[in-house]
Amino acid sequence: MVEAVIWDFGGVLTSSPFEAFARYERERGLPVDFIRGINATNPDTNAWALFERSEVTLDEFDALFATEAKAKGHDLGGRAVVELLSGDIRPAVVAALKACKARVKVGCITNNVPAGQGAGMARSADKAAAVAEVMALFDHVIESSKLGIRKPDPRIYELACKELGVSPAHCVYLDDLGINLKPAKALGMTTIKVGDPAIALQELEAAVGFPVG
Repeated sequence: MVEAVIWDFGGVLTSSPFEAFARYERERGLPVDFIRGINATNPDTNAWALFERSEVTLDEFDALFATEAKAKGHDLGGRAVVELLSGDIRPAVVAALKACKARVKVGCITNNVPAGQGAGMARSADKAAAVAEVMALFDHVIESSKLGIRKPDPRIYELACKELGVSPAHCVYLDDLGINLKPAKALGMTTIKVGDPAIALQELEAAVGFPVG
């Protein structure tokens, strides 16, 4: 029986930053998936990993990312990438979150950075307020930038379960990245990869056994 549904934030409850990355790359004439390629190189120790664990400042991240980009043949500072992180809220997914909250515990595990406003790294006060409304729905929120641990470290999933007072075997976890789903599945969680939100919500409904739409 499902006792909790745990959600990633960016790319699940909001549009994916990868969409913004792709648009930026097209506009600037950068190779396809250039930004994601940098973030996937040395994923535990690169600039992105350090920033999501709050081990470097925004200025330091900007310079470190620029060095990594230059090594791959292009000029791109980290600040430009940070500006792309805050997506648009997906109303249908928020509605599903509310439906789950009415029946089970709900939590959030988000890899974020100490930039912008709030957990969603919003670039405007209006967007920050909208994100805050969604965040207030959760029984517990874990932010990598505050904890100093980021997905896919198994400890972050274990902590979420501990804070919610549930066993991983009784949890559903949604994320848009397969690499972040693997540790959750290994702990015993039911996992859902969010690509098309409509399909993901169908899978969620099947997993929890009650309507979420």
